[in-house]
Amino acid sequence: MNLARPSLKVVSYVFQFWLALRRLLPKQTCQTFGMQGAQIEKIYVINLDRETIRWSNMQQELRRLLDSSGNHLLNLTDRYVAVDAKAFLGVPPENADIDPFYTLGDQLFVEPQPLVVPTKFELNTPIRMSRAEIAVARSHINVWRQIAASNHAYVMILEDDVWFHNGFAKHLDQVWEEVMGECDKSGTFDVLYLSYLEAKHGAPKVSISNTVFSPLRGLWHLSGYIVSREGAEKLLQMLPCRGPIDLWINHMFEALNVSAAKQPIVSQRRDVKSSNSYSILPTLTTIGAINSEAASLFNIRPIEHPVFTFGPEGSGHSSLAMALCMLGYKCCSDLEGLPAPELERLLDGREGRVFDAYVNIGSLGSNVRKLRSLYPKAKFIFTAAKGIASDDIFESITDELNGAHIAVLHTEEPNKWQVICEHLRCAPPTSSFPELEDLGQRPTPQGEMGKDQLPISKKPKWDKSPWVVESRKWWQGIRSAMKEDEMAGDVKLVSFTDCYETLDTKRWLLRNDTFTDNLALFRPSNFMIKPGVGAELFVRSEPLGVREYSAASICSRDQYLFGTFEATLQASNVPGVVTGFFLHRNSPRQEIDIEIAGNRPDRLMVNVFYNPGGEGANFDYGYRGAPSYIDLGFDASKASHRFTIEWTPCEILWKVDGHLVHRRVMWDPTPIPHLPMTLHVNSWPTRSTQLAGRINKRRLPGAAILESIVIKANSVTSTPVSNADDMLQTKAKILHDGLATL
Repeated sequence: MNLARPSLKVVSYVFQFWLALRRLLPKQTCQTFGMQGAQIEKIYVINLDRETIRWSNMQQELRRLLDSSGNHLLNLTDRYVAVDAKAFLGVPPENADIDPFYTLGDQLFVEPQPLVVPTKFELNTPIRMSRAEIAVARSHINVWRQIAASNHAYVMILEDDVWFHNGFAKHLDQVWEEVMGECDKSGTFDVLYLSYLEAKHGAPKVSISNTVFSPLRGLWHLSGYIVSREGAEKLLQMLPCRGPIDLWINHMFEALNVSAAKQPIVSQRRDVKSSNSYSILPTLTTIGAINSEAASLFNIRPIEHPVFTFGPEGSGHSSLAMALCMLGYKCCSDLEGLPAPELERLLDGREGRVFDAYVNIGSLGSNVRKLRSLYPKAKFIFTAAKGIASDDIFESITDELNGAHIAVLHTEEPNKWQVICEHLRCAPPTSSFPELEDLGQRPTPQGEMGKDQLPISKKPKWDKSPWVVESRKWWQGIRSAMKEDEMAGDVKLVSFTDCYETLDTKRWLLRNDTFTDNLALFRPSNFMIKPGVGAELFVRSEPLGVREYSAASICSRDQYLFGTFEATLQASNVPGVVTGFFLHRNSPRQEIDIEIAGNRPDRLMVNVFYNPGGEGANFDYGYRGAPSYIDLGFDASKASHRFTIEWTPCEILWKVDGHLVHRRVMWDPTPIPHLPMTLHVNSWPTRSTQLAGRINKRRLPGAAILESIVIKANSVTSTPVSNADDMLQTKAKILHDGLATL
């Protein structure tokens, strides 16, 4: 679970140059390896079939070292074919060796976070392992099985992206001598770590000797270690593995004889980018353990463009368009026609277009020959579905594209990522291929968008994201009409008003957590009902160990997909404090915001965060979103005002006291969030002086006042609240005890 991989730019070149120079040095002899007595008799390198370069690098590393008989360590080595996450179709099949769900409590048991004291509710929140994490775990478990069935007393296991430190042979010989000396007293060890990354504030440990310690927990990585045959048998008996393999094994330390070299003598290469996908990142972002910039999972950019997709209606256009977005394309889809400025640039072959992928655009069907001529390297994709016949227009398109770069994607295709990514020469994300209902071609009225005499908005810095269109004078987004059945589906229309005479705990949840940029810890006691007024959300100066302030936040238990959300509230005017009313979700992160800063309560900040994918897709790119500032013309801290978000599949409207103040249509500058979100109201002190000014302690306590919330929306799910089991309560106690010592 390596969350701190180094940069792969200058560091990569320097590292490769240093490795090349190192090959000129004499080979090292390590007495620990051999076939005589208590020696390491076997090495397994876990390597994917498609990672031939990594295997070649490992062979070079192993040739640099000699065993006690003077033979290359490569002679003791077997390449073990790793389980490939790309082989999983959708959700990985069930396997008795692995429980794919773990919790935040499991993570924080291994690495407590001094910035966070999460609630039991959050400690219990299930997190699904990513496909890559499942594949890694299966690979290690398969190797353990092979060791348990062998005659080898001790075996070294390496992942294929490691290198041996200078002096590896000398240091391992010292470690081995001391570990074997301990074995004479207490019996055979189970696991010996040679490569690891300690938890941020250090792993709790017991020193055994000058070169060896025994960890209690807090060691990340499982990329270079030695396991005894007895240790492999014990690990297999402890299955199923619950969560990522390097997390789970920490929970087993108490029942294992685990040692570690005092300094890692094997490390992961600095010129190789991790191919893993970490399922914990969105959760750590939410609770404030890391910020969303660090948690950004998107690091690819498409190299093949433009991409044009055609096919009969109902053949999977909307799913393909979302898949292309997940691959980093700015993808325009499901429209009768393109906005005129974009169409002109496309048909003139000009640079500076907004999009690099076009899916199911009606107006392009008659221009296929021209598109092929203008873009000879373009990639074309045809969609097809069983039982859906091609029409005359589609047949003419196929004739025009004879000989072009074409891929055909059937809705019945079992591995859609493979078809698309081989065609576009890119790696698939670890998320499942999206499965969406086809929208069909939405009507796109031409001409300029009607003017509503909206207040002038100012645009601070936006995220640089594949799903944010940079500001351009000629671009006004895509205005489209919503289709009649577009908001239908497995939803329930709800309509209610809550005036907060009392707190309906079946409808609302008082939060007791925080996030990175929040100087405070949310506490339920800071949300106070005041009869005849509503609810007061206090921010107080209150040292809590992990934070110097306390704050208040309330969120809906239900999630909503499209609708109208209105809050009548009076914002805080304390500098440094933000009053927020917003919709939010994770995996993928999407958000629609209203925020009022205490140092500028006469100004509204509206914002949208968009990341692509279906439920569970781990996209969380950027931490700024695409904000805009709007002058209100009054001080929102002097009296209550109605703030409204109207969210539909085609546009978002922000209103104040019933008057429209801001509108965003599709790709203006982001797509419209398309997944269910939770509604929040909060008041909190920010670390960012740029956002709300410097916190003024003398003005605290301060409060925002929430008079009422009105919701008319589609309710999708309700969030269950579960009680912690005994094991989780024990881990929570360890976590809090650990925090208390920091």
